Amino acid sequence: MRIGILTSGGDCPGLNAVIRGAVLKGTEINDQEFVGFKDGWRGVVAGDIRPLERSDVRGIAKQGGTILGTSRTNPFEGNGGPERIQETLDRLGIDAIIAIGGEGTLAAAKRLTDAGLKIVGVPKTVDNDLDATDYTFGFDTAVEIATEAMDRLRTTGDSHSRCMVAEVMGRHVGWIALHSGMAAGAHAILIPEQKTSMEQVAEWVRSAADRGRAPLVVVAEGFTPDHADDAHSERGLDAFGRPRLGGIGERLAPMIEEITGIETRATTLGHIQRGGVPTAYDRVLATRLGMAASDIVQEGAWGRMVALRGTEIETVGFEEALGKLKTVPQHRYDEAAMLFG
Repeated sequence: MRIGILTSGGDCPGLNAVIRGAVLKGTEINDQEFVGFKDGWRGVVAGDIRPLERSDVRGIAKQGGTILGTSRTNPFEGNGGPERIQETLDRLGIDAIIAIGGEGTLAAAKRLTDAGLKIVGVPKTVDNDLDATDYTFGFDTAVEIATEAMDRLRTTGDSHSRCMVAEVMGRHVGWIALHSGMAAGAHAILIPEQKTSMEQVAEWVRSAADRGRAPLVVVAEGFTPDHADDAHSERGLDAFGRPRLGGIGERLAPMIEEITGIETRATTLGHIQRGGVPTAYDRVLATRLGMAASDIVQEGAWGRMVALRGTEIETVGFEEALGKLKTVPQHRYDEAAMLFG
C-alpha cells in the first residue's frame, strides 16, 4: 500500500516525529510505502510529492517545524474537490492519505472521506482544543516556551516595578494560558472561557503590587473582557474563514496602567510558542501517534483518527474531534484563581 502524508495548518513542534513514527512502523512492520505531500492540501491538489523512505526520516523527531512544509490551503477551493483529488491520487498510485492537522484540516479530511476518499487523521494543535483527545502534541512545548518567556518577563518587571502582560496563543480556549500561567506564578490568568472585568484584573494587579511584587498578567489571545462582545482580531480571516486572533495584550496594558497607576508593558509571544524543537513529552507522544496512524491505515479505518485517552492511544471518528472545542472547565480555572493577586 502506498500512503501519502500531509501536514496542514499552523506548524507545530512534533510534526516531524509523527512523520517518522508512521514511516518507520509502516515500512518495517506493515509493508507500506510512503510519500509526502508538499505544503499540506496544496500538495494534494497539485500532486506535488516527495519520497519518504527510512533514510529521509532519520533523526527528524527532534527537529521543529515540518520537513514537508505546510499551508492553510482549502482543498475544496480552486482546482480542488474530491473528484480532482481522487484523480491525482490514482495518477500517482497513492492508496490512502494520513492527514496531520488541527480542526480545519480534520474538517476537510472528514468532507473528503464522506465523498469516498481513504483518509485517516492525526490531531495537531498547540492550543490543545480538540475534544476527542486528552492532549495534542505541541501543547507541552508551547507551554514550556511560554513559561520560560514569563520567567524572563518577571525579572525585568521586578527590576522596573512594572506590571507585565504576556499574551499567549490558544484561539478560543485557555489551556496554554492556564498551564503556563500557573507554572510561572502569574498573578492573573485571563482566558476565553471566563469573562472578567477590568476592575477585577486591576484588583489582582494592585494586590500583587501592594505585596511588593511586580504583577504578571497572562492573557490568552481569544480572551474577551466583560465589556466586549468578540475576541480581538485585526488581521482578517484565514483560508477556512476563521478570524486571526491577536493583540489583546496590547489593548489591556494601557487599561491596566490607567486604572492602577502602575506602569504596564505587554509582550505578545506569538509564533515563538510553536517554533523550535519539541519537548521530550511531545516527541514521544507524536511518535506513538504516527505509529498508530500507520496501523489504522492497515486496518482500513477510514474517517478515523488517533487520539490519546489517558496514557493509551485509541482511535475515534473525525466527527468526535469536530463536534465542539475542548474548553477549560470551571474547576480547573478555580484551582488557578486561588493563586491570583
